[in-house]
Amino acid sequence: MTPHIANGELRALEITVRLNGRLILDALNLPPLGAGQMVALLGPNGSGKSTLLKSLAGLVPASFGALSLGASDLAPLRASARAGHIRYLPQSLPGDIHLTVTESLLVALRAGRALNTQHAFPIVKTALAELGISDLANRYLDELSGGQKQLVGLAQALSHEPQVLLLDEPLASLDLNHQHHVMQLLGRLTQERRLLTLIVLHDLNSVLQYCGQALLMRDGALLASGAPAKVITAESLAAMFGVRARIETCSLGRPYVLVDGLLPI
Repeated sequence: MTPHIANGELRALEITVRLNGRLILDALNLPPLGAGQMVALLGPNGSGKSTLLKSLAGLVPASFGALSLGASDLAPLRASARAGHIRYLPQSLPGDIHLTVTESLLVALRAGRALNTQHAFPIVKTALAELGISDLANRYLDELSGGQKQLVGLAQALSHEPQVLLLDEPLASLDLNHQHHVMQLLGRLTQERRLLTLIVLHDLNSVLQYCGQALLMRDGALLASGAPAKVITAESLAAMFGVRARIETCSLGRPYVLVDGLLPI
């Protein structure tokens, strides 16, 4: 496959989202996010993380002061047009689709593209192999576990060779082995394809181990951004999650988070 090459930074400024009369994001500004970065999006439930990803993908009504990728202005584009640059993977895929894994990837890959099966099939085969799920190729989606479906969804997103990959809790249904497999794979592909990967995670130690940057959110606002080891602190964890935590160093010299308890309300 010949991946897209992102020629510039993603700029997203003054992002405002109202849903059902409720203000979710209020003129939120992201720092410039460049190609080749894996960026973690952190925050408690209800802080606006999923809404932020959907707004960037054009899947919820949003207003922007600016939304661009390099020289491309994405703000006027509908979700179908933005999908040529940005791919969003939700927390879970629909569970009632009776297609094989291969069929589902072929359908997703050919949607909106003039691509015949002869050209699409090698792309699908490569995407499945990269994720280590070639053995699922002839299985039906509605027979898979939640974790297997999540891996198939990731294969669908990667097969489109996006410039920006938006992942909403992709590790949620995965066992420990597959969590690390996926994070290592995402790290490698982000570098090799010069992707920008923005990923919602709750495992802070995975963020510290695999991500180059972290964005910390609470109540629809950005609390901090920067290198994970710089912004994941006892103070920021107290502000985000209301927990009493420590950042220690393991025998390999890597930082890790220990939570000692909850802060008094």
